[in-house]
Amino acid sequence: MATDHTDNTLAAVCGLYCGACSIYIATNEDPERLQKAADRFNMTTEEASCRGCRSEKLGQFCQDCHFVSCAAERGLEFCGECNDFPCSELQEFQAARPHRNELWTSLKRINEVGSSRWQEESIRHYSCPNCQTINSAYDLQCRNCGNVPSSEFFEDNAADIKKHLNVE
Repeated sequence: MATDHTDNTLAAVCGLYCGACSIYIATNEDPERLQKAADRFNMTTEEASCRGCRSEKLGQFCQDCHFVSCAAERGLEFCGECNDFPCSELQEFQAARPHRNELWTSLKRINEVGSSRWQEESIRHYSCPNCQTINSAYDLQCRNCGNVPSSEFFEDNAADIKKHLNVE
């Protein structure tokens, strides 16, 4: 397994790349988007805002993450290092939303090349091929230039994402 000593603030224990999260993007770049998300989930922008899985400021959805506490109890950085990988909880989590489609691939890649290189690859994977803006999994078009597809991730998972969003 590759190891490194990178800043893993945006490398979630479960294998998600936080830099491509709608809430993370909204918190750091788009107050209007954050307000819409907070309104949608009936919370304040402070409750909704998040700066990454391993940051001091977790959003409402990430505050009680089972995977963070489980990995800490086992002395692991990522779920992919666990002898029980993939556990039933992680399998259910992965299957519930299309932005989680690539968790197994991500966790395998982290083990192969380390989290620093995986994060570099993730930035490219979620970036617009036209302007290199990082987009969330649910951005149908680039939030900066309008390019379709918004990213390689979206292109690879478009059918699942569109079905989840009820769009054609």
